Amino acid sequence: MTPSFTRWLLVPFVGLAVAAVQAADLPDFTDLVDRYGGAVVNVEATGSVDTSMQDDEQQVPEIFRRFFGPGGPGGAMPRAQGPRRSLGSGFIISADGYVLTNNHVVEGADEVRVRLSDRRDLEARIIGTDPQTDIALLKVEASSLPSVTLGDSSKLRPGQWVVAIGSPFGLDHSVTAGIVSAIGRNTGAGQQYVPFIQTDVPINRGNSGGPLFNLDGQVVGINSQIFSNTGGYMGVSFAIPIDLAMNTVDQLKTSGRVSRGMIGVQIQNVDRETAKALGLPRSGGALVNNVTAGGAADKAGVKLQDVILGFNGQEVVSSADLPPLVGMTKPGSKAELSIFRDGKTISVPIVVGEQPAELTAAAGGGSASGGASNPLGLTVENLTPEQRRQLDLQDEGVVVTRVGGSARASQLAPGDIVLRVGRTPIKTTADFNAAVKDVAPGDSVMLLVRRGDVTQFVAIGVPKTRDNG
Repeated sequence: MTPSFTRWLLVPFVGLAVAAVQAADLPDFTDLVDRYGGAVVNVEATGSVDTSMQDDEQQVPEIFRRFFGPGGPGGAMPRAQGPRRSLGSGFIISADGYVLTNNHVVEGADEVRVRLSDRRDLEARIIGTDPQTDIALLKVEASSLPSVTLGDSSKLRPGQWVVAIGSPFGLDHSVTAGIVSAIGRNTGAGQQYVPFIQTDVPINRGNSGGPLFNLDGQVVGINSQIFSNTGGYMGVSFAIPIDLAMNTVDQLKTSGRVSRGMIGVQIQNVDRETAKALGLPRSGGALVNNVTAGGAADKAGVKLQDVILGFNGQEVVSSADLPPLVGMTKPGSKAELSIFRDGKTISVPIVVGEQPAELTAAAGGGSASGGASNPLGLTVENLTPEQRRQLDLQDEGVVVTRVGGSARASQLAPGDIVLRVGRTPIKTTADFNAAVKDVAPGDSVMLLVRRGDVTQFVAIGVPKTRDNG
């Protein structure tokens, strides 16, 4: 037998040996699923009207869908539909019947039902919701239920294996796995306080609200969003860190609302040219472009053109890093800002303020709230400079992030840009809320709305019997 023939003969066996070793190194999820899968539930929410997106569409931030996906610029306004039925997932966090899921699964629901792994179908009461973190806390009347074990999401690192259990397309208790792709991601879509866990775990319609496990069987996240230009999984999924979710749960249980820290600045990213102009050695941090008079930052001496490089010892790499750090800080507590100013890095002590109540979560014992305190039930946010560039807008317009209350019967959808209320131009969220705050039950208001390249008026009527959802 010649040497060349020997090599040719051995190559397949060497390949098989390597494959066997690699297969042996792969994790086996069967014990994890057997032990904790029983704590995963199906969540079904029904409501009278659905003008918002279904679960699969809500997982995709509309501002990106409009630019890069189907139904893009120039698409027709959606029409109100009939009865809504939303399907999602959830998981039991305590044996006495507390269930965690996404707010967007139950938002605007008149009735919520939870189906357990033993096929019991129970009515669920909504204890509270927080649209800004997309968390909803439910309660079913049952005892001795199987529950999950909670982990520490702050210990997650890119490359770790994670497992999702949920009901994609109604297929109960489907198991998918992947790795953590990144941590601390900001996706926009009205959730600036959530440092998302990015994974490549396959997530689809119906997975929303389901648990994300580590290999120890501990829940480290809540599956919430995907980025997609088709509406289906394309390799990028996002989960809410369980540490953040449980902070929200604790507040909803004790006070019925979520209190967040706020320092009173508007910020933007620092690109290379901005860094050069400011004398920063490299791009990064959060550039202060507005300081709220009388706010915490104003009292602490924060100035325009300051660049916030750190908060309480944690680095601020981009402007998206700062809101979660501040939001998770208890109002009234002391913190420290690391600020670059006039060529020097200085420490600035600050007493963290509290976000106004009308901007925080809505809670209740019946149906979930849309999170807006104005009579129309609309939640809007200021446009970022990048969004303005993409939309070719100067200083006008605010973006719709949630459609609830009276607005659910309109043609509006998340991602629409409100340019005017009646004849009043709208530049900021403060302008919008001021323009609609005096709308009374029985009134109608005209909004000038832009979607893609199409601008048209949309009328919203406020029923005499107010729906604050």
